[in-house]
Amino acid sequence: MLSLSQDAAADALLDRDPLALLTGMLLDQQIPMEKAFAGPAVLAERLGTDRLDARQIAEYDPEAFLALFAERPAVHRFPRSMAGRVQALHRAVVEQYDGDVTGLWADAADGGELLRRLSALPGFGTQKAQIFVALLGKQRGVTPAGWREAAGAYGDEGAFRSVADVVDPDSLQKVRAFKQAAKAAAKAGTNAAG
Repeated sequence: MLSLSQDAAADALLDRDPLALLTGMLLDQQIPMEKAFAGPAVLAERLGTDRLDARQIAEYDPEAFLALFAERPAVHRFPRSMAGRVQALHRAVVEQYDGDVTGLWADAADGGELLRRLSALPGFGTQKAQIFVALLGKQRGVTPAGWREAAGAYGDEGAFRSVADVVDPDSLQKVRAFKQAAKAAAKAGTNAAG
């Protein structure tokens, strides 16, 4: 069972619905990880369903979808831009994978191809795609040849770098500590260079 939102119902949705997991990964920026990965459950509830449907979200009226997204509590701190990104992501899943998100990885020849497919999605740069490759490999059993290499440092075994390594509250704290240390080191480097 995934433990990314730290909420049993939201994590249960992520566990049974790969599209919800991909959507949570998209939302995971500029907000706490737990809120990002709880977002798909909030959307599903507001849409009156028990799982996300790529076609439904892709075809939803953009202003009505924004209203769902912005309803308090908002799904994301930047509802307008993120609602648009979620719809763009779901449109890509419909257009490229006939609405079945598992098509992204089901026939990927290797980790490099999986990384390329993820990086090509709206809202997914290289780093986000690498983290999702690591999440799929470490927690979902999606392990095409070379997946760890494609995930870069995020694929390292025993690491606590990202959401891919969060399996319980303790590992969440380890990931947070790693990120804080990395941020402090980057800031110290910037100050030293300046």
